[in-house]
Amino acid sequence: MANRNYRIKQLLQIQACTNCQACAEVCPAVAGNLEGNLSAVYRMKGISRILKARTWLWRKLIRVKEPTREELRAFSDTVFRCTLCGSCQEVCPVGIELKELWHSVRRDLVDSDAYPGKINIIRENLKENHNVFGEDNEERADWVEDIPDAPSHGYLRKQAEVIYFTGCVAAFFPMAQRIPIALAEIFDAAKVDFTLLGEDEWCCGFPLLGAGLRDLAGELMNHNVHAVREKGAQKVVFACPSCYQMWQEYYPREFEIAHVSEFLNELIKSNRIPLQAIDLTVTYHDPCDLGRGRRIFEAPREVIRSIPGVKLVELSRNRENCQCCGGGGNLEMIDAELSAKIAKQKIEEILATGAQAVVTSCQQCVRIMTTYTKRNKIPIEVMDISQLVYRAFKG
Repeated sequence: MANRNYRIKQLLQIQACTNCQACAEVCPAVAGNLEGNLSAVYRMKGISRILKARTWLWRKLIRVKEPTREELRAFSDTVFRCTLCGSCQEVCPVGIELKELWHSVRRDLVDSDAYPGKINIIRENLKENHNVFGEDNEERADWVEDIPDAPSHGYLRKQAEVIYFTGCVAAFFPMAQRIPIALAEIFDAAKVDFTLLGEDEWCCGFPLLGAGLRDLAGELMNHNVHAVREKGAQKVVFACPSCYQMWQEYYPREFEIAHVSEFLNELIKSNRIPLQAIDLTVTYHDPCDLGRGRRIFEAPREVIRSIPGVKLVELSRNRENCQCCGGGGNLEMIDAELSAKIAKQKIEEILATGAQAVVTSCQQCVRIMTTYTKRNKIPIEVMDISQLVYRAFKG
């Protein structure tokens, strides 16, 4: 097949790799599995070789055959066992836009029918049920039933100024549902004019990028934009960094959007959320898509520091250097063992701070780290920024 999945800029950047190995040194997958073939530099060599072998002139000059499907499938093992965390891009000395390149490579491998079979599960779940887990989408707002004295409308108003876009993980995973529960009560108390979309909220489409299925995201995006319009909303708020990044980078610039860490920070600064003291030492984990992806580092830290009694101690690697928790890039579905090894590294770094709890701003990070700590009986609390605010708000 042709190299149509790559932009000209990407084709040039692939040849700019200096083989410096800096990407391998920061890769959580390489550190977790001690496999050099999971590194970006290994992938870059493979991509370059494949693209040249598909080009008539290069085939004639270097006498190589176009890769077979079996060879491409072997290569896909390294391409899809990646969290898409962006650490490699952060340290690349020549500025190669590696994260977007990995999306293109995955798209290429899907088009070449050389991809993990589990990718088909994502495709079918989103096509049939409009959420990545294949759950009944009518149940997307069922978590409201767990809120004591929830309003009769269940936060499903016909019109509102703000849409709280819940996201698939928080909507359907019980351990993550504490996040929207906390936020709904906080927003209610702060008199935020907000609504949920309920079953009219479809997956934002972000999992399709990591699955190499970006072309299928259009239907989901168009539906969500229409659903927000129908509510007459001016602003969309996200607790999920991946949803936030997807809307920021791929959706039309029709609405004001904000991550909940920014939104909570505004509410606190305007004295709309009364906070009581908590005696707690925490560390903060920067989610990949919020930190490296959108460069939002200070808003969540300002929220933490605004709570009386809370002490913040930083991880040894923080902000743009923060290590992934292991939950990105659909890795948990493709290689759950590797995902758990990356989570182990993260928890060990957290424990080294001496903090009583780790706070993050991502429901997937909460789910991955909580799962690991519970399975291994590790005495550290994992919570989202919204849960920390909720604790101080409730007193």
